[in-house]
Amino acid sequence: METRIALIGIIVEDTTATEKLNNTLHDYGQYIVGRMGVPYRDKEVCVISVIIDATNDIISSLSGKLGMLDGITVKTIYSKK
Repeated sequence: METRIALIGIIVEDTTATEKLNNTLHDYGQYIVGRMGVPYRDKEVCVISVIIDATNDIISSLSGKLGMLDGITVKTIYSKK
């Protein structure tokens, strides 16, 4: 099956959601190429970027599950290839 590279941008506004966030990312760990998180203490948020190489269905599934978590905002950008 053909895979694509995508960047999932995550803003965590409620840190009580981080355990569920990390568990969800762990479930998709085999598809994650890299992850970077930056705490922005002045604004009391964390900004996380996740690079994933997977099928469209898997990327959409992960994005959807993350987007359903309270206190978390998610946007996904897909590569054109």
